Amino acid sequence: MGLSIGQVAERTGLSVHALRFYEREGILAEPVRREGNGRRIYSEDDVDWLEMCVRFRASGMPLDTIRRYTDLVRQGPGNEAERLALLQGHQRYVEEQLAALNACHEVITHKVEIYQQHLGAGTADCLWTMPASAESVEGELDVRLG
Repeated sequence: MGLSIGQVAERTGLSVHALRFYEREGILAEPVRREGNGRRIYSEDDVDWLEMCVRFRASGMPLDTIRRYTDLVRQGPGNEAERLALLQGHQRYVEEQLAALNACHEVITHKVEIYQQHLGAGTADCLWTMPASAESVEGELDVRLG
């Protein structure tokens, strides 16, 4: 007993096409079993692995890196340091992305506060007023653009 490709697609959020693609690309830790009629049968371990791969992809990990990690896992014990280095490299990438997003969030939070203040004070009509000429922008940009 196992799960059909449709059931796995539903559980992982991947399309049937994506599941077949992952299989062709060697992203699955184990080969997918087949019934006598050729239909794929997935295990709970396959679903767990795919869910991890979905998280890796969502975090920006390239397919080549996921494939390399998969290959290392398939090779078995003895390459744990290489797996760790691969994961640590991606962890640093994710941390850099989080720092960049946090900086963006700070700007957006600041803008929200300005709009809330001006809307509350009834002075929102001065927000994002474009100056008449480029020369008048200097020194007035922060005030005019909010």
